[in-house]
Amino acid sequence: MVSSPHEAMHRIFQEYPGLFSRVSEVLGIDIPPPTSATVLPTDLTENSPVERRVDTLLRIDTQHDGPYLLAIEAQGKKDPRKTASWPYYVSYLHNRYGALPVLLLIVCQDHTTAQWAATPITIGLPQWPTLTLNPLVAGPHNMPVITNVAEARKDLALATLAAITHADNPDVDAILKTLSAALRDVPETIAEPIAELTAQGLGNRPAAQQWRNLVAVDTSFYKSFMSEEIRDQGRAQGRADSLLLVLDVRGIVLTEEAREKITACTDTHLVHQWLERAATATTAEEVFADQ
Repeated sequence: MVSSPHEAMHRIFQEYPGLFSRVSEVLGIDIPPPTSATVLPTDLTENSPVERRVDTLLRIDTQHDGPYLLAIEAQGKKDPRKTASWPYYVSYLHNRYGALPVLLLIVCQDHTTAQWAATPITIGLPQWPTLTLNPLVAGPHNMPVITNVAEARKDLALATLAAITHADNPDVDAILKTLSAALRDVPETIAEPIAELTAQGLGNRPAAQQWRNLVAVDTSFYKSFMSEEIRDQGRAQGRADSLLLVLDVRGIVLTEEAREKITACTDTHLVHQWLERAATATTAEEVFADQ
């Protein structure tokens, strides 16, 4: 099952750890490119009833400047609890990993959340702050709008993150068409995770269906979970059409609610079950028994 935009906004850095060096360039910060990256455990729980987990945690190694920790949080909306948990994450990681430098990156999909997340968090007295946390924030306010195929192909990971953060952009259609076109001549092993991460990032927005259609046309040469899902949806729709025809021929009257229930169902096994019942049922209630 395709997961939420929350997963895509941080998991893309697990798939492409080098992406952060390009994101930092976009954010105007001079951070050296990695020589290697290691995905670390995200559980920050201590021996207490409170469990704390960062979304993604990477150890980034660089050629000349040494290693650092990159904690990534995907933030879908304002959450006042984060003003306590984010400083905790940073101080805990600083202590646990031997005083390695710690960076906190927040990835957002709307301007309001991004502006809120970028506000420094200060702990202490107004006249003497003891600790100030300054998260890096990537979102629609600073990620590039990529509508040039050559530019997208040059850095597919960045183009994917940019598409995810611009999921609500009025120009999202052009952004997705560009990314889809950039994947046409890309090997399956590269195109498949890009396609699925983009689908995750779009969530249940209207643009998600456009992306599925684009992938079905432009990258149908490979089999992935998403392309299988598209085919399943097609099979379910075909059976739904057959079910409606059988019910109509047999004179079984459907309410608008029942008709919508059939056309909206994407479970091929369930639609097939309804179709079998329709062959002998005398009422719509018999078709949907136990549902």
